[in-house]
Amino acid sequence: MSATLIIAILFISAFASGIAVFFVKRDNTNSLKLILSFSGSYLFAITVLHLIPHVYHTHSATDETIGLFVLLGFLFQLILEQFSHGIEHGHIHHTHQSRSAFPYGIMISLCLHALLEGMPLAAHHQTQLTFGIALHHVPAAFALGSLLFHTSLSKRYIILLLAVFAAMTPLGYLFSSAISKGEIGHVEQYFDRIMAVVIGIFLHISTTILFESGSADHHKFNKKKMVAVGLGVAVSLLNFLLDSPHTH
Repeated sequence: MSATLIIAILFISAFASGIAVFFVKRDNTNSLKLILSFSGSYLFAITVLHLIPHVYHTHSATDETIGLFVLLGFLFQLILEQFSHGIEHGHIHHTHQSRSAFPYGIMISLCLHALLEGMPLAAHHQTQLTFGIALHHVPAAFALGSLLFHTSLSKRYIILLLAVFAAMTPLGYLFSSAISKGEIGHVEQYFDRIMAVVIGIFLHISTTILFESGSADHHKFNKKKMVAVGLGVAVSLLNFLLDSPHTH
């Protein structure tokens, strides 16, 4: 997949989902929950089947240190969510938001999260990851757009902020590509550690989505959610089986 196509898919998916708040009802979240379940399971399976084996295979230092960076990424995402309030999971929180207040913490944490999400795309499995991240951005961007819609910001400024958010993951991809090619000083020697941090973030995001999406009672059996989760895993497994003779 070409760099231009990757950037286009990532930007358009997030931007179009964000501005959709101006055209669709924001209280009907059933479809978003199914997209969340599918994208969460797909992202989790991609992380386990592709990213983790790849980073351990290419790591030059001891395997134990890679595990530390994975754990660091998991905890870092936990901290980010204290500011984003779970919007990256598609949670729409605007009941306590003042119309005169701009959600600086949410916007900054979401942009940082999106930036980091684009970094693994510089390695292998670009096609699978691109569509997984793009699907994950659909409910996240919609939730962000809904939050901004309930502030006193003008429509033009909301669209600008959504464009900034949509550009973060493509920027993360371009930045990590420059790192992996050694174009930014000697940072390429830390590329596998950066990927390990992102893996930890992906593990936190995907598992949280799987636990929370579908119903208010997370332990209640939800047939539609299980079908969406099964499809996400099946698509990722199919990609793994098709790619395995060439990459492993």
